[in-house]
Amino acid sequence: MKLDLIISADHIKKEYIKGKVVVVIDMLRATSVITTALANGAKRVIPLLTVEEAFEVKNKLEAKGEKVLLGGERRALKIEGFDFTNSPLEYIREEISEKTVVLTTTNGTRAITLSLDAEHILIGSMLNAKAIVDAIKKLKKDVVFINAGTNGEFSMDDFICAGYMISLLTNNVMHDLTDIAMTAKIIYESNNNIIDYIVNARHYNVLKALELEGDLEYCCKKDIIDIVPIYDKEKKYIGI
Repeated sequence: MKLDLIISADHIKKEYIKGKVVVVIDMLRATSVITTALANGAKRVIPLLTVEEAFEVKNKLEAKGEKVLLGGERRALKIEGFDFTNSPLEYIREEISEKTVVLTTTNGTRAITLSLDAEHILIGSMLNAKAIVDAIKKLKKDVVFINAGTNGEFSMDDFICAGYMISLLTNNVMHDLTDIAMTAKIIYESNNNIIDYIVNARHYNVLKALELEGDLEYCCKKDIIDIVPIYDKEKKYIGI
């Protein structure tokens, strides 16, 4: 199995991912939100690029009698008219069970929508890393970890999250790692306290400045959710 890594959504190319398993990671915070929402009973999550699309899809689904909630952010802040921000702590069972979540974020949902040439699209975070790794082992295909990044740039947080999954995958098993995948593995194994490593990351400090320390602490927890969100390319939503 070959393991590779793409450092941001801006670097996704068809030839890198076609026919492969892709794991999209935006641990701060979109993929943590998706994982948490589905674990807490959301019917499905529909990732979209724009705010306009989100309102349009919500209106269409509600016209069919479906219960829909809007979630997401722009510049880490709540979008006017939306039900939730991009904080996973808001997606509690009492609010979202059996409802569809329509999500649009600056980085994470963009990375998902740019990954459609992959054979399988898994949604990963620290929260469900071990579950993702177990799913990868069963699929037995080459894997590309896609870091959503921050506004097209490299993000330390997504990188170490990928490194954790690569470390789990290579525990007592030989795989073919690209240099960047090997670097992510080494970074994690040298810095397995996630908070201590990402404290100097730009996006970490943006969220801290917004007093979102609770989100930061939650998103850095390892393996507390045992589900694998999968993007269905035909139905255009994420489910489990």
